[in-house]
Amino acid sequence: MMTKRSIFHFSLTAMMIISLLTATNAGAADLDVPRPPGTNAQAASLIDVTSGRILYSHHGDAEMPVASLTKIMTAIVAIEHGKLNEVVSVSKNAYRKEGSSIYLELGEEMTLENMLYGLMLRSGNDAATAIAEHVGGSEEGFVHLMNEKVKMLGLKHTQFQNPHGLDAKGHYSSANDLAVITAYSLQNSVFKEIVKTPSKKAPNPNNPWDYKWDNKNKMLHFYEGADGVKTGYTKIARRCLVSSATRAGQQLAVVTLNDGDDWNDHQKLLDYGFAHYPLKEIIETGQSVQNELVTGSGFSYALATGELERIERKLYVQKARANDFGYRGQIKITLDGQEIGQVPVYEQGSFIPKPEPAKGNWRSTPSLSAWRNNGWGNTFAAVMRSLLFAD
Repeated sequence: MMTKRSIFHFSLTAMMIISLLTATNAGAADLDVPRPPGTNAQAASLIDVTSGRILYSHHGDAEMPVASLTKIMTAIVAIEHGKLNEVVSVSKNAYRKEGSSIYLELGEEMTLENMLYGLMLRSGNDAATAIAEHVGGSEEGFVHLMNEKVKMLGLKHTQFQNPHGLDAKGHYSSANDLAVITAYSLQNSVFKEIVKTPSKKAPNPNNPWDYKWDNKNKMLHFYEGADGVKTGYTKIARRCLVSSATRAGQQLAVVTLNDGDDWNDHQKLLDYGFAHYPLKEIIETGQSVQNELVTGSGFSYALATGELERIERKLYVQKARANDFGYRGQIKITLDGQEIGQVPVYEQGSFIPKPEPAKGNWRSTPSLSAWRNNGWGNTFAAVMRSLLFAD
């Protein structure tokens, strides 16, 4: 569960990623890189997880059924709003839920953490329903939390009607939106650990043997550096897949919707991203800037050949004020004149809050649109009020 002090930490980190979710799609035709490989997907997206830059998109904003890829949002919302050691009970509504299952018994109890493994490794619809009812108070209440997260991330082509992904009217997402949801979720250490796990055992109260769940994601076994994320299938959505991989410190994620050759297509797109859009450090944390100021965070971005030279950094400084605790403005970073990020700057020697590394940089950050509209000072004041008047 998010503490109010954690909100303070993560709010400051959001300055580093303010514009990442609206980063432009890099079209190979405009850059000195080969054209991306073709796929069999009806829609596809490739994203750099750290920077949030979408590197390739094919029909990326098309609103489509997404089957069990829905469970990516289910998992991250449950992790953020629930407690991993809490016990989840299986209701009549969750018991024998249609579709894929981990075969939970009526009234069975399991920790939220173990149920999340059953959700993501075996795509249990019974687990999804039980989790939703426990964390959200009801399935409908949990779906509301899912759609609130959609709004927070600024997504325009996603709407959820259930936590499991069974086909339903008005339940849809897009390849680009799912790429953003995935990149956001992979900032969370708990989520990241679950989706990269090849196999998991959990206590089974109904039998003398443990549950053993093998991950359905075959990418974990045959792609070097693979570390997630989720498979999906329904008769309407067809084969859907989100995969991720990390090489040389860079993590990429691929989304394909309705793709009959998804395993091969994901390998080709990941290879393409690693080969042609390496992650480059633009600004270091604690880097000195003019007038005894230092950067409060670093900034890295996935760049094609020749793009690093087209990066510009511009410092915007405000007058020192006592209630800003050393904060003096920000560096705005642009690529070909378009803003791709901001980094806060502080007076040298002042206290610079840092995010909690175990929980990721994007977790429970304020809406990026709120950052743009309200500015750093107003958001900072709101966070301080929440700390000063904490229960």
